[in-house]
Amino acid sequence: MKITATDIYKFSIPMHPFTIATGTMHFAQNIFIRIFTDKGIYGVGECSAFPMIVGETQATCFEMAKDFAQLWKGKDPLSIEERMNELHSFTAGNSTIKSAFDMALYDINAKHATLPLYAFLGGQRKAMETDLTIGIDTPENMTMKAREFKTNGVRILKVKLGKSATEDIERIQQIRNTVGAEMLIRIDANQGWDYEEAKTVLPALGKYEIQFCEQPMRKYNDHHLPELKKISPIPIMADESVFDHHDAKRIIRNNACSYINIKFSKSGGIFEALKINAVCAENNIPCMMGGMLESRVALTAFAHFASSQENIKFYDMDTCMLGHKTDPVTGGVRYNNFFVELPDSPGIGADAADEFLKTLEKVSV
Repeated sequence: MKITATDIYKFSIPMHPFTIATGTMHFAQNIFIRIFTDKGIYGVGECSAFPMIVGETQATCFEMAKDFAQLWKGKDPLSIEERMNELHSFTAGNSTIKSAFDMALYDINAKHATLPLYAFLGGQRKAMETDLTIGIDTPENMTMKAREFKTNGVRILKVKLGKSATEDIERIQQIRNTVGAEMLIRIDANQGWDYEEAKTVLPALGKYEIQFCEQPMRKYNDHHLPELKKISPIPIMADESVFDHHDAKRIIRNNACSYINIKFSKSGGIFEALKINAVCAENNIPCMMGGMLESRVALTAFAHFASSQENIKFYDMDTCMLGHKTDPVTGGVRYNNFFVELPDSPGIGADAADEFLKTLEKVSV
């Protein structure tokens, strides 16, 4: 099998503003690709640029995608490791756009094997209940949103923090008092606190039964994580501190976290995510499946991967529910009371709607 062409789209999805500690997103800066082969099979891939975290934009991803497509033209898509190593040799980093190409390869391979992606990865279906995220706002507005989520059947709440240590304590106090004791609450500071703030906030929030705290500090403060883990009553989950399996080994070796969040936009896709999860499983570190602002195309790939890996215990797969104003996807996962349900068709089982693609900037290589 040979790759014959790649279509690349600026897959911009309008959305309601979504704020985290490092900035506000007004639209999903995504890239969608289709990789075609001489056997009539094509694979789809999607990535979501989140520049304040990964350092890539939709524009940089679009340009790099042209080079990647040219590099792979005429090559065998069934040789996943060889193809991905070509991208890594071509450019350092750029994990976000690499993840779209990786995803398309796995889609082609699973379709070629006539298996759903989770089965191609050696896994089975499992129950996966996602959380739903509240972006940073005033304590009062975030509490109102939490009440609304609970009314709508949400059982796992993820709360973005990191703008103000003092207000963050107030945010969680008000939210917990409003939703009651039965709702699971996770918090994510997105690197927003310094070490002194983290030492203050986490012990203060201990009495509110928080399941875990994602990425309390910047990656350059990783040397403080072991001590923070000792004093925090809330388990620490590493997110931006872990881009690849080398980061995972370092963090685990230093006893710096209890959990790790895997995202394709950090790992460069499934090939590296498998390595991260393997390192974590070997060291009894459960993982979460997360994402940026992807549509249900990439979300479906996330769900296949998460379902195939026993060590992935937590699911943050609400990306397309975070204010997307349109759903430009055919097939793919569906939500059943916030449980993510996978399609059974070969490959990822999701695609972008052609009508939507016609409205977008596109290049074919």
